Amino acid sequence: MKITRNPTSDPHNLRRDNRITINPFTGGRLAMLLAGMLLLSAPQSRADTLTVAVAANFAETLETLVAQFEKTSPHRVRLVRGSSGRHFAQIVNGAPFELFFSADASRPAELVARLGLPADRLRTYARGRLVLWGPGQGSAEQVEQSLRDGTFKTLAIANPRLAPYGQAAVETLQALGLGDLLENGTGRVVRGENVAQTYQYVATGNAELGFVAQSQVLAAGNSAWWLVPESLYQPIIQQLVVLQDSPAGRELLDFLATPQAAAQIEAAGYGLP
Repeated sequence: MKITRNPTSDPHNLRRDNRITINPFTGGRLAMLLAGMLLLSAPQSRADTLTVAVAANFAETLETLVAQFEKTSPHRVRLVRGSSGRHFAQIVNGAPFELFFSADASRPAELVARLGLPADRLRTYARGRLVLWGPGQGSAEQVEQSLRDGTFKTLAIANPRLAPYGQAAVETLQALGLGDLLENGTGRVVRGENVAQTYQYVATGNAELGFVAQSQVLAAGNSAWWLVPESLYQPIIQQLVVLQDSPAGRELLDFLATPQAAAQIEAAGYGLP
């Protein structure tokens, strides 16, 4: 009897075909599974939302910078505008802000002390500049002269207890010998909660003159404003404080430290640190 061996079952047959054939359907599923495993093992870029408290005078500038930051970052930033004093009170009472851009240096420093934060959480981001705006006047000289001569009905300033620009306005009036305007009963000075509200008093005609931030009049393209000499008031050193450290917050601060961002802050009407 002649025995014929099956070459595929003969362990000694050197011509055996060792190729593996994969079913197209199961192979596709396997490829999808492997791709999913690769995605899971790859480092993920987590997108976070920062909640940032910002003083009214810097809000417009920061909003523009944030829009640029978000174009190249997965993170998003939610800005909450208000007076520095109001934000300070909210943070002390537990408001969940991660960054606070104040219009002064005293409140951030006090928050570091109260909350037991490291000293390196403080950073100076700008130096504010005070202007006197009088849209009904023809020139900066006329605006200044109207204040010195008292030929105006109403002057708007920010609340000096809440807003550093309001405190700078008070110091300017006192340095010019016009401190009596601040006395109760004169009715010639109206106070906004912050410098944004003060600006609105003048813009709507409820005040003829107003001490506001240079950044505000530049942003709106206003004319007829007098740049108050910085010798008349204490420097408006604007600092921020990192309340909660996070990768998203560090990325935003790194962006604001770039030459491009610094140039925009200066063009907006601020001195650089």
